[in-house]
Amino acid sequence: MLQLTSSDLEANPTFNVVIAYEDFATGKHAKKTYDYLVANLGHDCQFCNQMWKFEVLGISKLREMAAKDAAMADVIIISTHGNTDVSAEVKVWIESWLSQKTEAIALVALFDSPQENPTQTQAACNYLASVAKRANMEFFAQRQGSAGMPGVEDLFGLDRAVHVKAPAIATHCAAASPDLNFPRWGINE
Repeated sequence: MLQLTSSDLEANPTFNVVIAYEDFATGKHAKKTYDYLVANLGHDCQFCNQMWKFEVLGISKLREMAAKDAAMADVIIISTHGNTDVSAEVKVWIESWLSQKTEAIALVALFDSPQENPTQTQAACNYLASVAKRANMEFFAQRQGSAGMPGVEDLFGLDRAVHVKAPAIATHCAAASPDLNFPRWGINE
């Protein structure tokens, strides 16, 4: 386990999660993952989240706002069906927050399509793993939708495609001040 410095703790007392999602179903999948983090780490820190639907990332002003959110996030979750490569508007958004100094310690990719077309899911996964590597953050991927696939509780042990020096999520939360008033979740449908 890697250590968190005191300057890391002072700079970010709240655990920020940014979720980018393809549609309502993938938004629910991401929300389930977020809820799991809150349920298991919420007693150690305060959580807040921002959610951005892929289609709004095509609007310049909203993409800028979402990029600022991502640059300040501790964890970025990208939830998609995975039956196509990462869309152009999402790539523009990703490259935008990559060009800023990001605070993120992890990038989480959630795919909920069955593995009938693993080539497209693999292309998206490879791109997101390269993003995590360029940003010097941990990368986690979860594929869901076929028999025997693990649930969200197994996420943070799956497909650890990139291993970099970043503080552990639990360590980060343990140092933050606890707050039982979690922000409500909204989905911009």
